[in-house]
Amino acid sequence: MAEVPRRRGQGELETLVLAALRAADGPVTAGWVQERLGGDLAYTTVITILTRLHTKGAVARERAGRSFEWTAVADEAGLAALRMRRVLDGESDREAVLARFVTGLSSAEEQLVRELLAQAGEDGED
Repeated sequence: MAEVPRRRGQGELETLVLAALRAADGPVTAGWVQERLGGDLAYTTVITILTRLHTKGAVARERAGRSFEWTAVADEAGLAALRMRRVLDGESDREAVLARFVTGLSSAEEQLVRELLAQAGEDGED
């Protein structure tokens, strides 16, 4: 019996597509991304993922004839930050969400957040 390929989640596909774009020397087509990922994804799936990434602000696109050329504008950390921001934006009680998030951090993570906030405050004091 043939082995059924493992189905990848949307987040995993976005990460793979974003990594392929970041490895490119410049803007590339969806076909190039499909080839780079081994060709096991349907072209329409690659287009869907690229469009979702564009909507999230993680990739840019420019018209090239009848299609688009795509460029990464965020890395994996940037994509995760965009997801976190989207979740936060969808909540009515942002303070409660942030409070629960912070109380769930380890001591080291809390210290890192404090350092990042202090650094952001310093950067904003121009």
